[in-house]
Amino acid sequence: MQTMERSKIQHLYDACNAIFSKKQLPTFQEIQWLRSLLDNIEAIDVGIDEFCNKKSGVPCMRKPLPTGSQRLLCGHGISQITYVHIFECNDFSIGVFCFPAGSKLPLHDHPGMTVLSKLLYGSIYLRSYDWVKCGTSNGKTDGLVATVMDGAVHAPCEASVLFPRSGGNIHSFTALAPSAILDVLSPPYSEEFGRPSTYYSEVPIPFLPAGYTILEEKERPQDLMVIGAPYLGPQLTLDVGFR
Repeated sequence: MQTMERSKIQHLYDACNAIFSKKQLPTFQEIQWLRSLLDNIEAIDVGIDEFCNKKSGVPCMRKPLPTGSQRLLCGHGISQITYVHIFECNDFSIGVFCFPAGSKLPLHDHPGMTVLSKLLYGSIYLRSYDWVKCGTSNGKTDGLVATVMDGAVHAPCEASVLFPRSGGNIHSFTALAPSAILDVLSPPYSEEFGRPSTYYSEVPIPFLPAGYTILEEKERPQDLMVIGAPYLGPQLTLDVGFR
């Protein structure tokens, strides 16, 4: 009896489940393994047609559908920021953010998280920071941050990783073209467990040296709208013991 080959997203899920379900923090080698798996994933592997005609919505795939996919999400037909939920448990989540050109995800943090990201297609302007010193004033967080990245990123490129205190834990994206980012978060956002998404604004301070700025916590921008779209990629075979 022929065994069906595992999809790329199944390989990623299996690796995340093996690494993030442990009580120990992931090792450097494990993070590099996950990065290599993300590097091997393309938009079509998660059910997205990056070449779809943006006006007509007519598919124009340049590669065959992955096993287990019947149709694809038209990436260039997306008109507002869209999140494609693939999987989430207490230990990690996998999903894709799709951006129309010109859309922006404002400065936000990832409290206590390790985040791996892969730009599947398109170009984004990335601005990211790490805390140098922060505190709380009137119930809101503010403080000094150091710039990690302030520039454009173009696909194809290697997957990136950020950690709770390094790698650009606070960042914003501006889509320079229709773009999609595959994200793995561990652990995922959770209000219940004290991991909300917090938004920030930059405070211009003239005397600060280059590469540093002040951030102040702010409310979620009222004009930030993120809608959901169904996952159309290969179905995952879940570990029956996942939490």
